[in-house]
Amino acid sequence: MRKLLHTELLEKRLSHDMAISAKKHPIILIIDSVRSAYNIGSIFRSADSAGIEKIILCGYCPIPPREDISKTALDADSTVAWDYMKQCKDAILDCKEKGYTVLAVELTDEGISYDALEARHYPLALVVGNEVSGIDDACIAACDGAIEIPMYGVKHSLNVAVATGIILYEAVRAFRTINE
Repeated sequence: MRKLLHTELLEKRLSHDMAISAKKHPIILIIDSVRSAYNIGSIFRSADSAGIEKIILCGYCPIPPREDISKTALDADSTVAWDYMKQCKDAILDCKEKGYTVLAVELTDEGISYDALEARHYPLALVVGNEVSGIDDACIAACDGAIEIPMYGVKHSLNVAVATGIILYEAVRAFRTINE
């Protein structure tokens, strides 16, 4: 086994235009009031890698174009479709009207495990929230349910960009498994 060379990785990489027009997984990510441009950039990078449909930025999220977002995203903010809606609840309701199941990525008293996604959950919209306070209670109430990553240690949370990466890849894995 050997690590692939940079030139070998480039051969596998989609071009910018190919990435924009590539078929996407039926997953939308709603991000509410994440304050760090670096977290937003990291989430864009994960969203590009996972091949999701779109990101909806809400509240006081920093929005592209911003150099700090693009630098962390490695320019994925130009390959992932995104929109801005001031109110997270409006983004949730819009996704529900379009037939998406909307799940809050939050520890709740009724959440499902991140590995319990089924065909009935797709198309899927996932909501992630602020680094400190998480998702607003009114937004959680507007969701169809919650999905959570199990916590096995002392801490009961992950960085929002890390949690988003985990949940996006699990959602993509589940969708691809269901559709094989």
